[in-house]
Amino acid sequence: MTTPQSENCPVEGLIKSLSGKWKLQMFRLALEGPLRFNALLRQLEGANKQSVAIALKELEEQGLLIKTVVRQKPLHIEYHLSEKGHALVPIFRQLETAS
Repeated sequence: MTTPQSENCPVEGLIKSLSGKWKLQMFRLALEGPLRFNALLRQLEGANKQSVAIALKELEEQGLLIKTVVRQKPLHIEYHLSEKGHALVPIFRQLETAS
Protein backbone atom coordinates (compact mmCIF):
# COMPACT_ATOMS: atom_id res chain seq x y z
CA MET A 1 0.00 0.00 0.00
CA THR A 2 1.40 3.37 -0.96
CA THR A 3 0.83 6.43 1.11
CA PRO A 4 0.94 10.03 -0.09
CA GLN A 5 4.31 10.32 1.69
CA SER A 6 5.83 7.31 -0.09
CA GLU A 7 4.76 8.59 -3.52
CA ASN A 8 6.88 11.72 -2.98
CA CYS A 9 9.92 9.99 -1.50
CA PRO A 10 12.51 8.96 -4.11
CA VAL A 11 14.60 7.13 -1.51
CA GLU A 12 11.68 4.89 -0.60
CA GLY A 13 11.09 4.19 -4.29
CA LEU A 14 14.75 3.28 -4.74
CA ILE A 15 14.72 0.99 -1.73
CA LYS A 16 11.59 -0.78 -2.99
CA SER A 17 13.07 -1.15 -6.49
CA LEU A 18 16.27 -2.67 -5.14
CA SER A 19 14.74 -4.85 -2.46
CA GLY A 20 14.94 -8.54 -3.13
CA LYS A 21 17.64 -11.11 -3.40
CA TRP A 22 20.76 -9.89 -5.28
CA LYS A 23 19.19 -6.72 -6.73
CA LEU A 24 21.19 -4.28 -4.65
CA GLN A 25 24.45 -6.06 -5.44
CA MET A 26 23.57 -6.21 -9.14
CA PHE A 27 22.77 -2.50 -9.23
CA ARG A 28 26.10 -1.74 -7.59
CA LEU A 29 27.95 -3.95 -10.10
CA ALA A 30 26.07 -2.29 -12.98
CA LEU A 31 27.57 1.05 -11.88
CA GLU A 32 30.96 -0.36 -12.88
CA GLY A 33 29.91 -1.59 -16.33
CA PRO A 34 27.80 -4.10 -18.22
CA LEU A 35 26.56 -7.20 -16.44
CA ARG A 36 26.69 -10.71 -17.87
CA PHE A 37 24.80 -13.65 -16.41
CA ASN A 38 27.70 -16.07 -15.84
CA ALA A 39 29.91 -13.30 -14.45
CA LEU A 40 27.17 -12.48 -11.93
CA LEU A 41 27.02 -16.11 -10.85
CA ARG A 42 30.74 -15.96 -10.10
CA GLN A 43 30.63 -12.54 -8.42
CA LEU A 44 27.59 -13.11 -6.20
CA GLU A 45 28.71 -15.66 -3.65
CA GLY A 46 25.92 -18.12 -2.95
CA ALA A 47 23.81 -17.06 -5.95
CA ASN A 48 22.10 -19.63 -8.11
CA LYS A 49 20.89 -19.43 -11.71
CA GLN A 50 17.23 -19.09 -10.82
CA SER A 51 17.65 -16.24 -8.30
CA VAL A 52 19.98 -14.31 -10.62
CA ALA A 53 17.61 -14.74 -13.57
CA ILE A 54 14.62 -13.56 -11.51
CA ALA A 55 16.47 -10.51 -10.16
CA LEU A 56 17.70 -9.51 -13.63
CA LYS A 57 14.20 -9.86 -15.05
CA GLU A 58 12.68 -7.75 -12.26
CA LEU A 59 15.32 -5.02 -12.60
CA GLU A 60 14.64 -4.96 -16.34
CA GLU A 61 10.85 -4.82 -15.79
CA GLN A 62 11.33 -1.94 -13.33
CA GLY A 63 13.22 -0.06 -16.02
CA LEU A 64 16.53 0.02 -14.12
CA LEU A 65 18.44 -2.27 -16.51
CA ILE A 66 18.38 -2.64 -20.29
CA LYS A 67 18.94 -6.07 -21.80
CA THR A 68 21.12 -6.05 -24.91
CA VAL A 69 21.87 -9.01 -27.16
CA VAL A 70 25.45 -8.69 -28.38
CA ARG A 71 25.64 -10.36 -31.77
CA GLN A 72 29.33 -11.17 -31.69
CA LYS A 73 30.79 -14.61 -31.41
CA PRO A 74 30.05 -15.94 -28.97
CA LEU A 75 26.55 -14.48 -28.91
CA HIS A 76 25.83 -13.14 -25.42
CA ILE A 77 23.54 -10.88 -23.42
CA GLU A 78 24.61 -7.85 -21.42
CA TYR A 79 22.64 -5.73 -18.99
CA HIS A 80 23.33 -1.99 -18.70
CA LEU A 81 21.91 0.70 -16.46
CA SER A 82 19.01 2.49 -18.13
CA GLU A 83 18.44 6.24 -17.99
CA LYS A 84 16.19 5.61 -15.00
CA GLY A 85 18.95 3.54 -13.39
CA HIS A 86 21.50 6.30 -13.98
CA ALA A 87 19.08 8.84 -12.50
CA LEU A 88 19.04 6.84 -9.25
CA VAL A 89 22.83 6.75 -8.91
CA PRO A 90 23.11 10.02 -6.91
CA ILE A 91 20.48 8.78 -4.43
CA PHE A 92 22.26 5.42 -4.20
CA ARG A 93 25.62 7.14 -3.58
CA GLN A 94 24.08 9.32 -0.90
CA LEU A 95 22.69 6.24 0.85
CA GLU A 96 26.13 4.60 0.67
CA THR A 97 27.83 7.55 2.37
CA ALA A 98 25.10 7.95 5.02
CA SER A 99 25.99 4.71 6.78
